[in-house]
Amino acid sequence: MDTVPNKTRVGLSTTKQEQALRSPFPHLDVAQWRFPKFTHKHAPIINVNEAHDEKMSRGAKIADAVATTVGSWPFIIVQSIILLSWIVLNVIGWIKAWDPYPFILLNLALSFQAAYSAPFVMMSQNRQAQKDRLTAENDYLTDCKGEEELRNVMEHLDHQDHMIIQLLEHIEAQHERIEALHQLILQRLEQAPAEVVKSAITIDAPTPQPTADQQQ
Repeated sequence: MDTVPNKTRVGLSTTKQEQALRSPFPHLDVAQWRFPKFTHKHAPIINVNEAHDEKMSRGAKIADAVATTVGSWPFIIVQSIILLSWIVLNVIGWIKAWDPYPFILLNLALSFQAAYSAPFVMMSQNRQAQKDRLTAENDYLTDCKGEEELRNVMEHLDHQDHMIIQLLEHIEAQHERIEALHQLILQRLEQAPAEVVKSAITIDAPTPQPTADQQQ
């Protein structure tokens, strides 16, 4: 059973309405509405292959060409044909055997080949290792740039959230004040005498326009 008197309710509602009317609007920090501008101070992303190829010397290019040739299937097939032909011609002896068994001249040629091709391959591998280090460093810098850009985007979104919250608080305060004004107007109309209400309604009501028959 409700034991609160009507006068007490009216007093409480009136107090809330007065507080809503007297309470200031939440301050809108217009200075924070401007989105922050971020400067991209980092260097642009480079192509490691092009940058490394531009700094290659002629010797490095020759080493790469030799390593590419030695490590290919055509080189293995051609060398196998040459070695097989060398051994067969010297064993059968159709022509004068210039390198009979145990093929000392062939061993000497293969030793020269191994002695000169190995340094070229090592030079090419060293250059490839330098290129791999540059690639890893470029990947690290790219990751750092991406992290910086992502942090800027997150700060931008946080700024938007702050602005939206301020606008919602401002709209809610306006709604409360409008509702308080509406309730206050209804209370004043209920407390006002009937003659004053009728006169106010009569003043606010539009005057009817005379018809053509009435004018005649």
